[in-house]
Amino acid sequence: MNRAELFEQIKKKKSYLCVGLDTDLEKIPKHLRSLPDPVYEFNKQIIDATKEFSVAYKPNTAFYEALGASGWETLQKTLDYIPKDCFTIADAKRGDIGNTSALYARAFFEKLNFDALTVTPYMGEDSVKPFLNFSGKWVILLIHTSNSGSIDVQQLETRDGRFVYEEVIFASQRWTSADRMMYVVGATKADKIGTIRALAPDHFFLVPGVGTQGGDLEAVSKAGINAQCGLLVNSSRSIIYASSSEDFADAARNEASKVQQEMNEYLDKFIR
Repeated sequence: MNRAELFEQIKKKKSYLCVGLDTDLEKIPKHLRSLPDPVYEFNKQIIDATKEFSVAYKPNTAFYEALGASGWETLQKTLDYIPKDCFTIADAKRGDIGNTSALYARAFFEKLNFDALTVTPYMGEDSVKPFLNFSGKWVILLIHTSNSGSIDVQQLETRDGRFVYEEVIFASQRWTSADRMMYVVGATKADKIGTIRALAPDHFFLVPGVGTQGGDLEAVSKAGINAQCGLLVNSSRSIIYASSSEDFADAARNEASKVQQEMNEYLDKFIR
């Protein structure tokens, strides 16, 4: 999915919601656990319940890799079930020396056929460039994350007085255009989103942390929305685990609908 197609879906659904399919076998409703593939059944019902309100889905691959070979099968089936008008993100946080990154890129862009992949950029250009060799695919660089340890590296000051994450933004903009690259910016760092938007005015941001983690959607939207929205705001636990009972899909739909209604308001208010 290219940039124009993504923005078209945002306008059509009046939403920039990304639903995180971080499906933990231990947290899904008990009545599903006796099924042959309970994680897939859970995902199917969540997708059916939220696809009206969501423009993107983001499985965190750790939840599937932890299940072994069957988990990879579940991931592929889940990906195949996601509607074609939705943007798909493999939250795998890959990044290694060039030849290894090239194989990761083949795995997620050719074999699984995701639209985008999260990539850690701190090994530098040669660890990211192989992911950019796949036409029509997006790289989403981890820039400024919400975890407490982000201060250990991302927020270190360089000799030029800038932060490391700022240096990564400047460097990465030489590698490709805003039509192929997004940035991960944590919602709980809403004060930084405006700063990063000034450094990357045209890029899309993937923003995790709204909902259970406490990120404020209005603050994120005010600081981050640009002329083509420029945001994919991810919500995982607050939607997919809105209920642990047999009504889990209805509860997820209700939560996704609430987020979409709020996003519609902010699109009208902040888009420029």
